[in-house]
Amino acid sequence: MAQDVVQVLTFKSVETILSTGGTQSWALDRERARNCEFAVMCRNASTREAQGPEEHRSAFMVGRVNDVVPSTETPGRWLITFSEYALVDWQDEWEGNRNPVAYYRTDNYDEIDDFESLEFHPMPVSVAPAPSFPMTIARAKRELAESHGVPEENVEIVIRG
Repeated sequence: MAQDVVQVLTFKSVETILSTGGTQSWALDRERARNCEFAVMCRNASTREAQGPEEHRSAFMVGRVNDVVPSTETPGRWLITFSEYALVDWQDEWEGNRNPVAYYRTDNYDEIDDFESLEFHPMPVSVAPAPSFPMTIARAKRELAESHGVPEENVEIVIRG
């Protein structure tokens, strides 16, 4: 049975993805991404910041989606966390979309018949870095509302000093 996949075009290395617990700084539909079973990382080698040796547009990693949480790098963006990962080498996987996030089904991939047959490894235990931007009441309310599926006006925050 085909499963949902979120595919991203990233310049970040396997090591960076493993140390972060997933792939981040994405503008995406959180609920749609959370409902995906897998995330496929494709190499963006067209930027000077490219961290990995893989060929441009090739898929190099598959993560089993664990959750989608606020990015620790970019306010208003998302981090797709993984419970497991597999390294792959699938050439010319990225189809050239302008948006670096795309959604597919596992049966859209010709390179493999069954994603479950990949050699998955547990994600290393890592401590997520604190966001590099200050927490604000507005941002906290927005993120809490999004994560609990309620309107922002239903979130109250009290700070006692």
